[in-house]
Amino acid sequence: MSRVKRGVATRARHKKVIKMAKGFLGGRKNLFRRAKEAVIRASKFAYRDRRNRKRDFRRLWITRISAATRAEGMSYSQFAVGLRNAKILLNRKMLAELAAREPEIFKKVVAVVKK
Repeated sequence: MSRVKRGVATRARHKKVIKMAKGFLGGRKNLFRRAKEAVIRASKFAYRDRRNRKRDFRRLWITRISAATRAEGMSYSQFAVGLRNAKILLNRKMLAELAAREPEIFKKVVAVVKK
């Protein structure tokens, strides 16, 4: 049976992990074992936080819309029900943008919802 040398494959695997650990601090960027641990941990956080980011943005948009509707004398929940009843199909992201950047247009939307 012939001998199998694995140096090339091992080095390639190590280089891949070290490349993924670029930007980490201390030995976590250039010591293979430490880098591998750090990359695995970072990957878990990245996976989790891709989902959390969506929640966080939704909370931010709702907070912005709520602040703008309260300035117009309405609660967020009343505004949401009014939007549905008025058949206005704007998502929270767009409503938050209107509230922050185009307050006059947002006031018109609130006026339509109040009717």
